Order: sequence, then structure tokens, then C-alpha cells
Amino acid sequence: MRLRASRLSALRTSLWCMSRIYALANQKGGVGKTTTAVNVAACLAEAGARVLLVDFDPQANATTGLGHRPVRGRSTYEVLHGVPIADIVIPSGIPNLDLAPAHPDLAAAAVELPDMDDREQLLGAALAEVDDRYPFVLVDCPPALGMLTVNALAAANRLIVPVQCEYYALEGLAQLLETVELVRARINPHLQLSGLLLTMHDGRTRLSQDVASEVREHFGNKVFDSVIPRSVRLAEAPSHGRPISQFDPRSAGADAYYRLALEVVERG
Repeated sequence: MRLRASRLSALRTSLWCMSRIYALANQKGGVGKTTTAVNVAACLAEAGARVLLVDFDPQANATTGLGHRPVRGRSTYEVLHGVPIADIVIPSGIPNLDLAPAHPDLAAAAVELPDMDDREQLLGAALAEVDDRYPFVLVDCPPALGMLTVNALAAANRLIVPVQCEYYALEGLAQLLETVELVRARINPHLQLSGLLLTMHDGRTRLSQDVASEVREHFGNKVFDSVIPRSVRLAEAPSHGRPISQFDPRSAGADAYYRLALEVVERG
């Protein structure tokens, strides 16, 4: 507990008031986007920041991972159709952390968005209405480079890319970063890469070590120093509807996410 208190103290010291919108994106599934979105949001909230977690994935895993059931008619799908985001936001159950929940209906956006005016700017316009309430907004994107992810990139001013420590990790990263550059050039010049995050790292295996080295060799200081370990406790936490900082605050996974939250804040 002493270590956890030390991490929280450092994080509180680093918090400062400015609105930052982070998109967590990677077109590969199962790389830790939702786990990272939920746990970084919880760490920031626990340190005293007002945080909004936006579940923008039709799978709604960030919603269920915080113990909430997707509800038709009150989700980010409605936001894309003009409902103010404040009308669908709910308390997460964690002090300082609010949730904009998702619903599987969001999958219909892939068909509907291309016919809408300003289709890339819908989420950004919605978040602008609550910009003064939340110094930190985290958007959990679906595992695809479709219109939902483009909306998130258009709304965000920061990007976090979780990268699983397996040999397929670099596959698709170039395409993602090309998409980011296109969004910056055509839609959102304020978007910048906060960092690539190594996830599911198993220090006992040569595989994880080799992949981590390769990612760092390719991307240098674009890679976060913090590394998220492969952890049974991290995998169990969503089934209990709790972030790791509440489910097992003494675990290596909790410590890793406190470290990451601090690094995210310090990178600005």
C-alpha cells in the first residue's frame, strides 16, 4: 500500500488543468486498448482529476468492464445522431470518473455515418459541449480503422497505441500511423502521438523481450517507458466490473498502470 500511495502522490503532483482528449486505437483486436482506457482513466480519477471515459466500441467492453450493462437509447450511438453527450453520461461508480457507455447498436454507424454531414466531426462536436467539465477524456476505439476510429482521431488531441508483445505486433502499425497522418493533414492538425504502449509483456520469455526491443528500435522515444505485464489479475478485473486499481491495488498490473498514468500526464 505504501508503494500505491507513492504512485498516487506523484500522479497528483503532475496533474494540471488542461483539456486533453486521448484516443486509444489500434486496428488489431486483443492488444489491451480497453484495459488501458479503463485503468488509466481510473488511475487519473483516483488521483483527483475529473475524467470522462467514452466507450466508442460496439462491443461495449469498457462499459461492462466498469460494471455497467449496455442500454439501448442511452449510448454513444445516440450521440452520433445528435443527442448531447451529457444526456447519456453516467457515473462509473468510481469518484471523479464518468462513463459515456456504448451499445452494440453502434455497429450500425459503419453504414450510417458515410451519409451524414460532417461525419468525421460528430464525436468532436459532442465532446466540445463538455470540454470544460473534464480535464481528461479517454476514447476507447474499436479494433478497426473505420469511421468510428476516424471520428475519435478527429476529436482527440492525443493518441495512445497499445502494442501487444507478440511478433504480429508491428503488422498494421504502419497503416495506423499513415491514417493518423492523413487525419492530421485533412481534419485535425492538433492530433499528436503520446506514445506506443507495450502490453501483455512476459519478462520470462525471449519472445516478449525480442518484440519489445524491436518496437523500441523502430520507434525510439515514441514508446512509453512503462510496460504492461501479462497478468491474470488484469484479465480477471473486468469480469468483476472493476479497474485493477480497485480489484487488486497491490498487483504488478496496478503498479504498471499507475506508472503509465503518470507518464501519460508528464508527456503532456
